[in-house]
Amino acid sequence: MNASKRGTPTAWTDPDDAPELTDEFFEQADEYVGEKLIRRGRPAGSHKTATTIRFDDEVIEAFKSTGKGWQTRMNAALKDWLKSHPPA
Repeated sequence: MNASKRGTPTAWTDPDDAPELTDEFFEQADEYVGEKLIRRGRPAGSHKTATTIRFDDEVIEAFKSTGKGWQTRMNAALKDWLKSHPPA
């Protein structure tokens, strides 16, 4: 069969005519690890707000010691606490 043949030949482009690759180009480029596409930014439908907050060192260290995803677990713990302590 002809499965390995290209249907349309690719035209050669002189490298001097190619557009310059800027920082903006690389910021918008897709990034792969092996075959997996790495998504950037918050997933669609995410309802989270970036903020700055201060916690005691021992609280942060306790959550960090649980490994990757500690911020998500901290968020879940706070949500669970809110179930029994509704805001006044």
